Amino acid sequence: MIPRFPLTTVGALVTNPQGLVLIVRTGKWNGAWGVPGGKVEWGETLENSLLREFREEVGLELEQVRFALLQESIDDVQFHHSAHFVLLNYYAFTAESTITPNHEIKEWAWVSPQDAFTYSLNSYTRILVEHYLEDVLIPRSDSHRSP
Repeated sequence: MIPRFPLTTVGALVTNPQGLVLIVRTGKWNGAWGVPGGKVEWGETLENSLLREFREEVGLELEQVRFALLQESIDDVQFHHSAHFVLLNYYAFTAESTITPNHEIKEWAWVSPQDAFTYSLNSYTRILVEHYLEDVLIPRSDSHRSP
């Protein structure tokens, strides 16, 4: 038997100058909305992979890339086939708002982070947006920290 290993993927919740975030719908998540991204190629850094995926999928250049959170998907029925992913999620900024979609992107929308929840998001994107709202837009204060 040939050993199988999880696939490493990158994706990002990207903000434009108006403070809107980009969500996209592809056929891969059974009609659910998510964020652009994809597989890390052999020998490619995580950030370079993310930058490449955004250029390829939506034609955007990213700035201010920062790690957000790590998620894992094992044979999730939301995905169109059996797969095991290690999902590295990022936040980033783009100065552009014009999307040049490739063949994978069926629809896209720039929305407020709060309005993203009115779309049928896959569970991983939902968690990413929730994290963004809680820890980026409304940072929690540490009540145990001294002044």
